[in-house]
Amino acid sequence: MSRFGLIAAALIVLLLIGFASIVRVTGPGWSGSGGGTTGPKLAKGAPYTGQLLIPVQGVAASALHDDWSEPRGDGTRVHHAIDIMAARGTPVLAAADGRIEKLFQSNLGGTTIYERSADGGTVFYYAHLDHYAPTLVEGQAVKAGQEIAAVGSTGDADAGAPHLHFEIHAMTPGERWWQGSEVDPYPVLAKR
Repeated sequence: MSRFGLIAAALIVLLLIGFASIVRVTGPGWSGSGGGTTGPKLAKGAPYTGQLLIPVQGVAASALHDDWSEPRGDGTRVHHAIDIMAARGTPVLAAADGRIEKLFQSNLGGTTIYERSADGGTVFYYAHLDHYAPTLVEGQAVKAGQEIAAVGSTGDADAGAPHLHFEIHAMTPGERWWQGSEVDPYPVLAKR
């Protein structure tokens, strides 16, 4: 191999090492430490400073049930969300102003939406949806109260108990739609 070839090979190796040092392996289904989230773990009731609408049309705060940390999957995981029970097809509303970051299908969540808040600091996750609103697309700006989907039982939800699985994730700069630290939505939605 010529001197030029050795120098080129050495540069490629150095570039690969540099690239590997800045790449973080994570994403949907990632099973590394931290359970797929990054940043500090927030305790139940961690404060959320924004105002949110209850994201299911016609559901009153008094009808909400605090099911944060209840066991799921035969005790293999805990519930870091709130399940809002409603009839199949009931409109799901944007909880806050924001932008639709990701429309996604998964085994657990079924038909899902990830909405990032207008300030970028929060992601709202809507799961077990029956269907999306007909014109909903990734990148679309939405207003609080705008219909974005319908309640369903897709994914691992019980077909006889349609509901909206709703999560709040506090985000740090650079975190992607599937990351963030979980925040208990019950006190925020129930105004407690």
